[in-house]
Amino acid sequence: MTQPTLAAPARKGREDLRAPRILVVEDEAPLALLLKYNLESEGYAVEHAARGDEAEVRIAEGGLDLVVLDWMLPGVSGLEICRRMRAREATRTLPIIMLTARGEEQERVRGLGVGADDYVVKPFSVPELMARVRALLRRASPERIATRLSQGDIELDRETRRVTRAGRELHLGPTEFRLLECLMQKPGRVHSRAQLLDQVWGSTAEIDERTVDVHVGRLRKALVQGDEADPLRTVRGAGYSFDETFGRR
Repeated sequence: MTQPTLAAPARKGREDLRAPRILVVEDEAPLALLLKYNLESEGYAVEHAARGDEAEVRIAEGGLDLVVLDWMLPGVSGLEICRRMRAREATRTLPIIMLTARGEEQERVRGLGVGADDYVVKPFSVPELMARVRALLRRASPERIATRLSQGDIELDRETRRVTRAGRELHLGPTEFRLLECLMQKPGRVHSRAQLLDQVWGSTAEIDERTVDVHVGRLRKALVQGDEADPLRTVRGAGYSFDETFGRR
C-alpha cells in the first residue's frame, strides 16, 4: 500500500445535482480533506462528519448513497455505527466502506462481520479506494452512475447533456434536463414537489413549489408531439413520476 496522495481530478466539470451523495466519517482532518477532494473530483457530492455521533445524526436524515467510515472515532466507534446501520431497515443496504489502521485478518473479518461491504487498510492507495467506491455504487444503484438513461424511445445522455425521443433531439433548458434526469432515475417513484425542488434546484433555493408545475409543463411540451404518449404522470396530491410502463404498451 502507498501513502495517500492527491489524485488528479477524473471527471472535472460534472454538474449533476443528483450525483451520488457520500458521507465521509473521519476524525483526522488532513485525511478527511484528502478524501473529500478526490471524491468531489470524481463527481460525487461529499459531506463530512468528524465524530461518530454526528455521523449517526446525518445518516438518520437519509439521502445518502454510500458511507466511508473510519473504525476509530470519537463519540461512537465506526464499528458500532456499522452495526446499528445494519440493524435498521432504512440503512440496512446502504453501502459502507470501512477505513482502519487495523490490517490483521481477524480485524478485517470483524469489520466485514458487522456488515461493512468493503474494508480498506491505512495507508491506502487513493485510486484503489476510488475504484472500490465506484464498484459499490455500481452494484447498489447502477442508475445513479450510468452515463445514459433510457426508457422507451427516450434517451438521456448525461455526458453530452442531450435528450432524444425516437431519434429526434429534444431541446430542453438546463432545469428541464435536470428534472427529466431526476424522474428517469427512478421510473414509477412519485417525487413530491418539495423533493423535486431539493433535487433539481438545490436545498438552499428559495422557490415556490408551484415553480415545479411550470417546469413540468414545459418538459411535457418538449417531450410530447402529436399523439405521442406522455411519459410523465401527475399524481394528484402527491407529485410527479416517470411512468414505469412507458414504452412497454
